[in-house]
Amino acid sequence: MNKITKLGVSALCGSLAAISSANAGELTVTGGVDMSWVSKDDATTGNPIGMGSNLTFSGSGELDNGWNVALSVALDNQNTYSNTNVVVTVPSLGDIRIDQGTSGTGISRIDDVTPTVWEEAYAMGIGSGINNVDGSSDGSTIEYTPNMLPEGLTGRFAYTPQAGGGNANDKATGDNGAANPKGTGYDITLVATDAILGMPGLTLYAGMSNIEQASITGYAGDAEESTLAVVYAAGGFTLGYMDYLINNFNINWEENQDKISHYDMNIDVVKYAMLEYYCLTGEFANKEFFNDFNSFSERLIIFL
Repeated sequence: MNKITKLGVSALCGSLAAISSANAGELTVTGGVDMSWVSKDDATTGNPIGMGSNLTFSGSGELDNGWNVALSVALDNQNTYSNTNVVVTVPSLGDIRIDQGTSGTGISRIDDVTPTVWEEAYAMGIGSGINNVDGSSDGSTIEYTPNMLPEGLTGRFAYTPQAGGGNANDKATGDNGAANPKGTGYDITLVATDAILGMPGLTLYAGMSNIEQASITGYAGDAEESTLAVVYAAGGFTLGYMDYLINNFNINWEENQDKISHYDMNIDVVKYAMLEYYCLTGEFANKEFFNDFNSFSERLIIFL
């Protein structure tokens, strides 16, 4: 570990001079050694030898009013920007974290809490197509962790003003692009450990996310995600189970009504189907595609 003293946090706290004068801190650089050999059956992978080169710069300091400030800047492999976060700890309230980049805030904190051996099984070169919950963490977020909950229970609330916005430099804004429908988003997570559950080794996780989406071509309705997980550890053995629910309503029902149909001999069943369609989509069903049909007196041709 190399230490670069009296940098970073001094400058950070200086920007908070309106709150309190700054105390000098230190910035440390940490990294790790990891190498891999990836091969796939019946697939061309090219050079199979991989090497990690990620670095993390971190520092912390205390303001005159007793608040603590921590800074972390992470670089991914081959000097690729990953994430920056600033955590302000207010003794009577808890932690306030301002985050940018691949943040791991909100519901993304618990995108996969099942047991791992160094990495998730799918992270070793076979992650394509794996869809974990992500929530609002794609955009810069503000996450609050209160410190007044009972021991063993941790709750967090994350908010982003623009889930589809890009990373922005100081005194700048991040463009979300005209084709990106994501707007304001929020996440809520809860983690309960054995200290409150009363069963040693048991941990429960729950989280939900909601992101407003503009009604543009291909998107209609908010994006919603939720996850539940249970992990049990006993000695050197750990067992985990996780369930995701991702409702990314990217269907414009008004433009795609002709792809939904319901026919039944009982007209009341058809009416219930039309009501269910309205409740799910917010659009009135087209009677051309929701109708009663007597198969004994009429012919119905279905193209498969």
